[in-house]
Amino acid sequence: MSDTVVVGLDVGGTSTRATALTLDGRRLGDGRAGGGNPTSHGAERAAGELLAALREALTGVDPAWVRAGTIGLAGAPRLLADPAGRDAFDRAWRDAGLRCPYTVHGDALVAYASGTASPEGTVLIAGTGAVAAGVRELRLDRVADGHGWLLGDAGSGFWLGREAVRRLLADLDRDHTPGPLATRVLTELLGSSEVAARPRDTVDALVQAVTRRPPVELARLAPLVVAAAVGGEPVARGLIAEAAAHLAESTARIRPAGDASPIVLGGGLLTGDTPLAAAVRAEVARRWPDAPLHSAGDGAAAAAWIAARELPEVADPRALHTLLVPPPP
Repeated sequence: MSDTVVVGLDVGGTSTRATALTLDGRRLGDGRAGGGNPTSHGAERAAGELLAALREALTGVDPAWVRAGTIGLAGAPRLLADPAGRDAFDRAWRDAGLRCPYTVHGDALVAYASGTASPEGTVLIAGTGAVAAGVRELRLDRVADGHGWLLGDAGSGFWLGREAVRRLLADLDRDHTPGPLATRVLTELLGSSEVAARPRDTVDALVQAVTRRPPVELARLAPLVVAAAVGGEPVARGLIAEAAAHLAESTARIRPAGDASPIVLGGGLLTGDTPLAAAVRAEVARRWPDAPLHSAGDGAAAAAWIAARELPEVADPRALHTLLVPPPP
């Protein structure tokens, strides 16, 4: 039984997850805390969440046993370029009792590694935002989209929400009675499905309801689109098909035709049994028929594996991946 411990963290905007694993696959502890993205929350608050998750994961574990660690983080380059932010994370690491080195990688790489041990491949993520990235020698290589809600993120949760509102506004401009999806969106935004006697009044109210909030909040409408698509609603199904085409096109920017390396799908919209996941799988299979297709899984465990594979006693990273990273459910 190995006494060598590695630590991995998967840090997002809404939650921070940490895990401590031995090289023979024993899970010694898990920790969870609030959002730890320094871009969203500031470096000091993010470091505090990092520390909370680490302390919980290391309960009952001697920190001296930990030989290496990896933090998977959205916006990792910004943290690495910010001395104050990196110093805050360094302090959190030390305050958890850890004296080993740690590395910081983008969350896209960690999502990729949670689905496969192959050092070459592609990861496609769609949640609130959307990004596709090539992986070479287990490092992020070329990246497509991920440009944010204003300039890109085509096919993302934000995109689905915005397009659903745009379809609703177009119906009202034409004096059409809103369909099932439009009615759900209208109720979600205004609290009622009723259209004013003068439809333009409802249009104005909708525009105000959307523009008063941060634009990215349109992503919260994505579940309405998904649910309507499950029920066969035509507009929702059309939006899902368009989103899948956008995501496949972003992937094609950085992935050659005929590439047979693995593709990992990640993010809330592409993992599990969702209409968008099914549509993207079909589109990917059509464009890259020989590529193995995987779903992203345990990001914290994948981060721990990335840390462990650099240790001198690790001779077979693929075999270690099987031990450390559980297959997605």
